[in-house]
Amino acid sequence: MAAGPERPVAEAQRQDRDQPPPENGFMPLEQTQAPRLLPHFDASVLPSLGGFGKHQKQLVFLTWIPALFIGFSQFSDHFLLAQPNGTCVEPLVNGSNWTLGSLKLPVTATNRGIGTPTPYLRVNGTRESVGDSGGMQCACKKWKLELQTGLSQNVVTKWNLVCDWAWKVHIAKFSLLVGSIFGYLVMGVMADWIGRHPVLIVSVLFMLVFGLSVAFSFNVTMFSTLRFFEGFFLAGLTLSLYLLRIELCVPRWRFSMTMVASFLMVGGQLVMPGVAALCRDWPSRDDWQVLQIVIICPFVLMLPYIWIFPESLRWLLATQHYRRSKAMMLRIARTNQVDMTTEPRGVLAELECELHKKPKRTCIIKMTSTRNLWKNIVVLCVNSLTGYGIHHCFARSMMDPEAPVSAMFHADYYTMAGIAVATCLALCPAVAFMGRRGGLLTFMIITALASLLQLGLLNLIGKYSLRHDTVLRDTLNRKFSVAFSIIGMFSSHAVSTLSIFFCAEITPTVIRGGGLGLVLASAGFGMLTAPIMELHNQKGYFLHHMIFAACTLLCIICLLLLPEPRNQPLPESLADGESYTRQPILTHRPGEQHLLLTKPGDRDSYSRVHDTPLHLTATGGATAAVATALAAVPTSFAYSTGGELISHSTVVNGVRLSS
Repeated sequence: MAAGPERPVAEAQRQDRDQPPPENGFMPLEQTQAPRLLPHFDASVLPSLGGFGKHQKQLVFLTWIPALFIGFSQFSDHFLLAQPNGTCVEPLVNGSNWTLGSLKLPVTATNRGIGTPTPYLRVNGTRESVGDSGGMQCACKKWKLELQTGLSQNVVTKWNLVCDWAWKVHIAKFSLLVGSIFGYLVMGVMADWIGRHPVLIVSVLFMLVFGLSVAFSFNVTMFSTLRFFEGFFLAGLTLSLYLLRIELCVPRWRFSMTMVASFLMVGGQLVMPGVAALCRDWPSRDDWQVLQIVIICPFVLMLPYIWIFPESLRWLLATQHYRRSKAMMLRIARTNQVDMTTEPRGVLAELECELHKKPKRTCIIKMTSTRNLWKNIVVLCVNSLTGYGIHHCFARSMMDPEAPVSAMFHADYYTMAGIAVATCLALCPAVAFMGRRGGLLTFMIITALASLLQLGLLNLIGKYSLRHDTVLRDTLNRKFSVAFSIIGMFSSHAVSTLSIFFCAEITPTVIRGGGLGLVLASAGFGMLTAPIMELHNQKGYFLHHMIFAACTLLCIICLLLLPEPRNQPLPESLADGESYTRQPILTHRPGEQHLLLTKPGDRDSYSRVHDTPLHLTATGGATAAVATALAAVPTSFAYSTGGELISHSTVVNGVRLSS
C-alpha cells in the first residue's frame, strides 16, 4: 500500500530534476509545452517549404515595383511647393521711382536663409532696406514668378503664396509629413491586428483616391488637407511593403533585398526632375496638376495585388491563424515544387494538431511589459530621429547663403540624391563586414565627429587663424563646412536607414508593425524639423544643430546595449524578442569567467525573469507573504570544487524553490 503514494512522488521529483532551474528562486505558475516546430519559422517552417524559393522571390520582386513610385511621392514637395524667383512688376506705391535691388523670392523674413543679404528697394532714389515685418517688400500688386524646377507653374505660383501668404507653403509641407507620422503609427498597429495584406490593399485604394483628388484642389486649404491623407496612406503602403518583404526572406537575404528597394526609391528621386520636365506646359491643365496625376497613376498597377499577393505566412503562424496557414503552406509548397506529404520535418502534421486553436493577436502596448525589447525600440527611435534631424542641419550648412533660389534647389536636391546613392552603396559592404550593430555604431560616430568638428573647428579657424586675410579665411571656412556637411549627410542617412532595418529585425512578428511604425514615425519627426526651421527664418539654427549633436553622443552610448541580429532568425513572439540580448563585443579567453546569459538556454530563461513575487501576487499564484518570508527562511547552497555557486534552494511553506 505504501508503494502507491511513493511512485508519484518519485516521478514528480524526477520531472523536477529534468526541468531547467527557474530564475529568482520562483517556479512559474504554469508551464505549457509550445509547438515544437511552428514557432521556429526560419529554422523549420521555411526550409520545409523549399527555403527562399520561387514563391518568395516572386513576391519580393512585387514589393520592389512600388518602391519607385513611392520615391516619386515622397519627393514631390520639391516641385509642387518649390519657391520661385520673383520680380515686382506693378508696385502699390504710385508716383515712386521703383527699381528692384536684390529682391528675390522668397521675399518674407520667414523664408530668407541665414546670411542672406537683406532685400532693399530704391524709392525716389533713396535706398531703403526691408525689415523683418515685410512691410515694404510686399507692397506690390503683381509679381512675375519664375520656377527653376522643371515646371512652369506650381502651387506657389498658382495661388501667389508669397509675402503675407508664404506661411501657407510651410503648412502644405507640414501636411504630408504629419500625415505620414500618423500613418506610420496607426497603420503599424493595424498591420499587427488585422494583417499586412489588408493594410496594403486599403493603403493602395485610398492613396489613389486622395492622391488624384490633390490634383483637383481649388485652393491651398483643400490641397493641404488632401495631402495629409495622401501622406497617411503613403505611410501605410510603405510600412506594409517593408514588413512583407522582410518577412519573406531568409536571414542571409534580408538586408540585400531591402537595399534593392532603397536603391529603387533613390532612383525615383533621381528620375523625378525628368518627369517634372515632361509635364511642363501641358496644354489643357496646369502642369503641376499633370505632375501629381503622373505620380499617382502608377499605383493603379498595384490593384491586382488584391488577388495575387497573399498574407504573410510568418504573421499567420505567429498569431495562430492555423487554418489559413495550412492553405497557404500548401500553395507555397506547390509553387516551390515541394511535396509536403513526404516532408521529414513533420511541420504539416504538427500544424494539423494545432488547428483547433483560436487566433491570438498582440498590440504594441504589450511592449511595455518587457524588460529588454522596449529599450531596444526606444534606442532605435532616438537614432532614427537624430539621423534625419541632423541630416537637415548638414544640408543647411552646405548651401551657399548668397546663391539664388534656383541654384540652392539644384544643389540641395541633386546632392541629397547623390549622397543617398553613395550611402546605399557603402551600407552593403559595411554591414556585411561589421554587422548591424557595428555598422550603425560606426556611422553614428562619423556623424558625431562631423557635427562636432563643424560646430567647433570652424569657429576656431575664424577666431585664431588668418585674422588679416579675411577672404582666405572665409574661403577656407566655407570649404571645411561643405566637406563636413557632405560627410555628415552621408553618415546620418546611413544611420537612419540602418536604424529602420535594425528595428524590423529585432522586433517580434506579433508587434513588428507597431515597432517599425514607431521608428518610422520618429524619422518623420526628424524630417519635420526642416520646415519648422524654415518657418522660423532659421532662428535658433545653431542651437538646433547643437541639440542633435548632443543626441549623437547619447546614441553612441546606447547603441552598445543593442543585440546583433545578423544571420539570426526573426523573433516571432514577445519571449523571442526578449531573448535577443546584447552579445559581448570581445570573445572570452580560456580560463576567464563567462558573463551571465551566454548560453541560448539561459537567454530563453532570462525572458521569464518577470516571474517575481510582485508578479505572482498579481496573478494569484503566490501571496505577499512569500516575498517577505524569503529573508527569514534558511537557504542551502552547493558549490563546485572551484568555489563557484552552482545551485541554490529555498523552502517556503512546504514548497521548494530552487535556482
